[in-house]
Amino acid sequence: MTENKLKLNSEKTEALLIGTRQKIASLNVTDLQLDDATVPFSPAVKSLGIFLDSTLSMQTHISFIIKTCFFHLRRIASIRRYLTHDACVKLVVSLIFSRLDYCNSLLAGLPASSIHGLQRVQNAAARLTLRKTKQDHITPLLRSLHWLPVNTRISYKLSTLVYKCLNDSAPEYLQSSQDLYTQPSDRPLRSAADPLRLHIPRSKLASAGQRAFPSAGPSVWNSLPLELRQSPSLDAFKVEDSVLPVAGCDFHVRRDVLCPKRHSCAVLCERCFLCV
Repeated sequence: MTENKLKLNSEKTEALLIGTRQKIASLNVTDLQLDDATVPFSPAVKSLGIFLDSTLSMQTHISFIIKTCFFHLRRIASIRRYLTHDACVKLVVSLIFSRLDYCNSLLAGLPASSIHGLQRVQNAAARLTLRKTKQDHITPLLRSLHWLPVNTRISYKLSTLVYKCLNDSAPEYLQSSQDLYTQPSDRPLRSAADPLRLHIPRSKLASAGQRAFPSAGPSVWNSLPLELRQSPSLDAFKVEDSVLPVAGCDFHVRRDVLCPKRHSCAVLCERCFLCV
């Protein structure tokens, strides 16, 4: 900081001690000494709009998203009777989904109990948009709106990032974290028939290591069909990737039938005839 002619403002500076609950509890440290400045450790800090906590559980960030989204949903509900369907959808997408989707790849691998609150937000947004009550089943509502569930949106973001990494469209530090699977030379395996299979590194901590992009990305990528991973372009990959979770059937896609709603995808599911 001295070389750049900067001075540390200890009143506006926070430090975060990251580790397991057991490790943090065993440490008797409350602050960080930097020359003459004392920087206290905080339970959570905000960086680029994301709240990081000491155990990387993301609970502080999730709670903040839920609180903010429900605040905006209440505001939309107060004027819902004056809005058309399309106007309400645009408001929900801009005010709610922009927060649900922002850096949601960091939520990969979290337990279902952590994601449940975010799914409640999306469910409430769907019922508000379609003027439905809590007694109405949510799955048909999400399908009619073509909204992927929160867990699927996280997987969709991860798979898109991996596709960019493998096609030189991502930053170098992300590309270097993805390695193709190398088959052992002593015996043939079925995985040899998959040229785009990625190596999943071993991790010591299931609570954090398996959630890191080098592990979470390949796990989602390897679960996709090979023909999807071989998509010729990013746009084609995004369309095909969104087909899988939306239709809710066997995903037989008909490209010879135009979408009756004239959506940009122009793809229908062959069995349930949902626009995807």
